[in-house]
Amino acid sequence: MVEVNGNFYNLKKNYLFVEIEKKVNEYVSKNPNADIIRLGIGDVTLPLCPVIIEAMHDAVDEMAKKETFKGYGPHEGYKFLREAIADYYKKYNVSISSDEIFVSDGAKSDVSGILDIFSSNGNVLIPDPAYPVYVDAAVMSGRNIVYINADESNNFLPLPDYNIEAGIIHLCSPNNPTGAVYSREQLKQWVDYAKKNKAVILFDAAYESFIEDENLPHSIFEIEGAKECAIEFCSFSKNAGFTGVRCGYAVVPKELEINGQSIRDLWARRQSTKFNGASYITQRAAFVALSNEGQEQINKSIEYYKENTKILSKVFSELGIWSIGGKNSPYLWIKCPNNMTSWEFFDYLLEKLNIVGTPGSGFGKNGEGFLRLSAFGSHESTAKAVERLKTIKF
Repeated sequence: MVEVNGNFYNLKKNYLFVEIEKKVNEYVSKNPNADIIRLGIGDVTLPLCPVIIEAMHDAVDEMAKKETFKGYGPHEGYKFLREAIADYYKKYNVSISSDEIFVSDGAKSDVSGILDIFSSNGNVLIPDPAYPVYVDAAVMSGRNIVYINADESNNFLPLPDYNIEAGIIHLCSPNNPTGAVYSREQLKQWVDYAKKNKAVILFDAAYESFIEDENLPHSIFEIEGAKECAIEFCSFSKNAGFTGVRCGYAVVPKELEINGQSIRDLWARRQSTKFNGASYITQRAAFVALSNEGQEQINKSIEYYKENTKILSKVFSELGIWSIGGKNSPYLWIKCPNNMTSWEFFDYLLEKLNIVGTPGSGFGKNGEGFLRLSAFGSHESTAKAVERLKTIKF
């Protein structure tokens, strides 16, 4: 008789953002005229850049002609896109071969799917708070999770503890949810730890394009030795606005081996079975997004969102409410005032100001007492939110 994978019983009942949406819908049903400003989910609001739209139209036209029609593409991604991604890394003095790059439909799929090729023995080390997908994917596959504390004492950037043994290490920089960014020196400590413990770092760089401090690394492969112990995941979702288009990639270096087995080759084998490849139209759009013209237009969108972080950061500073993130990240991590819990502050903002944030407790134990705000709204809605925030009274 078939049985359910028992690990699924260990998941939280609802995914965090499903729970948020349920609460918002309940409030709106009772207050249908409420002018809700959503600064919770990190979904972009600007349209795709003109050069990207043009490339997608051209790709659609190709699909309409027999001589340029594309059927199944390579599961690892078309070579033209993989070579463009490799060229992108050169901006940060990182040499990556195109056959170490695997195009996908987004970082979430890769971050969870990569666990397929590793034994479930050993610990998965996850900073707390963390992006829920890291935790849920580990739970679904029956792995033992060990949390490392990220809190005010370390500016939400925990460093290795050699008393903890781990096989898999999740790191995210710029961090979701806190917006904190690791320095080169800090990442070198993690690389050294991983090599000593024969562990693998799963490095989520989905927000690297928001880094403006030239001293901060955009890729873990800027760190010496990282190619021997790390896999990097990135996405076009937040930089190019592909949340509704779906495209990302994983970089699996050839130097990464376990007991003489190439992890790159195992990932290629896994993808060839479980993934049919991102669409040709999407990959053409991603290719143009990496062009000089594409980068110029994308950077204007990124600067637009950064303006939102600046005015949000300013209002919390004026209110005397502690926060981090913002400068090198599209997220602000705010300490709830008056010792409010995360959900209490969420409810206050929703009911009193009609602003939706994301309760920090949904990201882990150390997220309790904090709330995440996203800068991906419009200038108009963010400015309106700021005016409402100025009226906070406790």
